[in-house]
Amino acid sequence: MKILVIKILLGLAVLSCLVSAQSPHDCASVTAALEQRLEAQRRLLADWAGLIRYGSENTELPAPKPGADRVVFLGDEVTENWGRGGAQFFPGKPYLNRGISGQTTPQMLVRFRQDVIALKPKVVVIQAGMNDIASLTGPITQGMFAENVMSIVELARANDIRVVLASLTPICDCYTKQSTLRPQGKIIGMNGWLRDYAAKSGSVYLNYYSAMAEGRNLKKELTGDGLLPNDAGYAVMAPLAEAAIAQALSK
Repeated sequence: MKILVIKILLGLAVLSCLVSAQSPHDCASVTAALEQRLEAQRRLLADWAGLIRYGSENTELPAPKPGADRVVFLGDEVTENWGRGGAQFFPGKPYLNRGISGQTTPQMLVRFRQDVIALKPKVVVIQAGMNDIASLTGPITQGMFAENVMSIVELARANDIRVVLASLTPICDCYTKQSTLRPQGKIIGMNGWLRDYAAKSGSVYLNYYSAMAEGRNLKKELTGDGLLPNDAGYAVMAPLAEAAIAQALSK
C-alpha cells in the first residue's frame, strides 16, 4: 500500500512540475526524494534488514589471518559507495565494506551479528543516522536512533570488538534541495550525541563533519549531489578513518 501511495505522489509531483512554474532545480529535488523512498520501500518488502546483501560474501570469507587487524565498516550509502569511484576502499588493508544504501539504524542492528560479529573484526566503524533523519524506513526520533546505536555498541563490546562511531557527514543544497529531508540542525544534534556517547562508552569518535563542512554546509568540491561524498570527499575521510582505527586498536 505504501509503495502505491509513493508511486501516486511521484506521478503527481512530475505532473505538477509540468504544469506549474516550479524551477527544474526544485522539481528534480522532489522527484529524486520520492524515487529514493520508492526504492527503499521495494527493498523493505524483499529483505527488510538487508541480510541477503552480503550473506554469500560473509559465508565465503575466511577467518582473519593471525595478527591481522580486520575492520568492518557498517553503514549506509556513504559507506557502500566508498570504493565505487576513483577513491579506492583502503587497498591492501583487511578492511571490509558492509554498507547498504538507504539503511537506518534499526536495520543495521538486525544485521549486526551476521555482517559484523560473525566476521570477527578487531574494530567496527559505525556510520549511520542520515536516513534515520530522513525517515526512510518510518519515523525515527533522535531517542530511537540513540537506543539503536547503544544496542549496537553493547553487542560489539560483548564480543570484544572495539568501536569507532563516525559522525554524520554534512549536506548542502548546492545542487538539489537536500535539507528538506535531512535538516542540518538535526545532523548537528545527532553528531553532538554521538560525540558524547563515544566518550561515555569508551568508543572513538570519528569526526568527518568538521573536516568536510564549511559553516553548516558540505563543501561543494567534496560532493556531486550535496549528499554523498565524491572522490575528493572520500580522500578527506580516509586518513581520518585510519587515525580513528589506530586509536581504537591502541585501547
